[in-house]
Amino acid sequence: MNIVGEIECLIRARYPILYLLSGEEARVSGAIAEIAGRRQKKVIEWTCTMGLAAAGTSIQSQRTRNAPTKDPLVALDQVVDEVEPAIFVFKDFHPFLTRPNVTVIRRLKEIALQLKNSRKTIILLSPTLEMPPELEKEITVLAFPLPTRDDLAELLGRIETEVGELANVNVELDDAGRERLLQAALGLTLGEAENVFARILVKHERLAADLVPEVLGEKQQLIRKNGLLEYYATDESFATVGGLNALKDWLRKRAAAFTVEARAFGLPAPKGLLLLGVQGCGKSLCAKAVSNLWQVPLLRFDMGRMFGSLVGSSEDNVRRAIAVAESVAPAVLWVDEIDKAFAGSAGSAAADGGTTARVFGTLLTWLADKTAPVFVVATANDISQLPPELLRKGRFDEIFFVDLPATDERRDVFAIHLRKRGRNPERFDLETLAAASRDFSGAEIEEAVISALYEAFAAGRELAPEDLQLVLGQTVPLARTMAEHLQRLRTWAAGRARPASLPRSAGD
Repeated sequence: MNIVGEIECLIRARYPILYLLSGEEARVSGAIAEIAGRRQKKVIEWTCTMGLAAAGTSIQSQRTRNAPTKDPLVALDQVVDEVEPAIFVFKDFHPFLTRPNVTVIRRLKEIALQLKNSRKTIILLSPTLEMPPELEKEITVLAFPLPTRDDLAELLGRIETEVGELANVNVELDDAGRERLLQAALGLTLGEAENVFARILVKHERLAADLVPEVLGEKQQLIRKNGLLEYYATDESFATVGGLNALKDWLRKRAAAFTVEARAFGLPAPKGLLLLGVQGCGKSLCAKAVSNLWQVPLLRFDMGRMFGSLVGSSEDNVRRAIAVAESVAPAVLWVDEIDKAFAGSAGSAAADGGTTARVFGTLLTWLADKTAPVFVVATANDISQLPPELLRKGRFDEIFFVDLPATDERRDVFAIHLRKRGRNPERFDLETLAAASRDFSGAEIEEAVISALYEAFAAGRELAPEDLQLVLGQTVPLARTMAEHLQRLRTWAAGRARPASLPRSAGD
């Protein structure tokens, strides 16, 4: 049963008070009007600025009528006095359900008992939940979901019909392009989707699949308003990631994982992956590149933002951040250096009163039970700091071990960074550079290119291969400094994690 059918069922069963969680007043009002039409009831709406008025009454005609009913107590008395079957929709009533408004809370409880024997229903419509304990047994809470793909498809079809008659606007959507646009719009309200489609038409005078980033930009606004997650607008792609071919292949095979075709084929949405390995070898870069490959928003989960000073606020922040990620799904949620975030969860009771352990438990439960298409990419450097319950199957689809780049991968990394800084890689002996940079991570190779550029710039000449050789000879890579740690990591990963790169040669 969909949400409209469930609401109608509860109204027919004479549930006295329904609490609908939604920020889409127009869409919810349309659904309630549809139900009222079938049940032969009238709809009366209330706001604190206009008081009670029949649904659909214009603002101009509301200005002078029912002014006393702006008071919630007077409005609730009107509910009791109404003799005809009706649905009363109280919009943004949640501020009146807080502890100082004890008379409103008590009056609502008294009315609830009377409504059970009438054909009247009160619907509290609000974007946030405020539930006093006195009313917990009287109110039924329902979350009105965001528009489905079919709802968005209906909206897009209507827009296509309307603009199809305009000579200066082109609609360039085939079935695949329409699907990409609808997938990108999932998580938006109908109003937000209509706004972003209109902005695309005004800005580009066309509607096409290559304008998906414009839709993702609308989702960026949702993230900024919340403040707990960080929206990453990235241009990184797998073309800028050297090596890691096994990982890239795994991700490319799941590029269409959120489509209707994938669901029809019987595939569930992928849950996520955990990237373990050496610092600076491309784990975070892969998280950025996968969002570009899949054309979905990239959200960074910063654990530092989650912890609040009040008791219970940290756990609530995690739940709110998860809710936001699910509201803009499909999306990639990037949890960087998760080992550092939960390193102290085992001894959390003594250190911080158990806050870290509770936050960790909230995240673990969501990872195991989530159904929303939020793909989690978690990165970690120190496996000894990870709690064992995070590593079990079901939290992530796969665990990849990202080792130091092999010789051919180092050659690719040099080519990428030379090209990124306007140099032709063919002018350099990449084989020699790859051999000279054994045990270097991708980040250390990038830094070597930058340092060599500084050498050439200071000498007043163009970058030469000798500059790179000089810098490589002066650098001691972290893998040699922390050789024992790297060996422990490799030993643990053998047989426990899947290699992110193809098998290494004996020389690597």
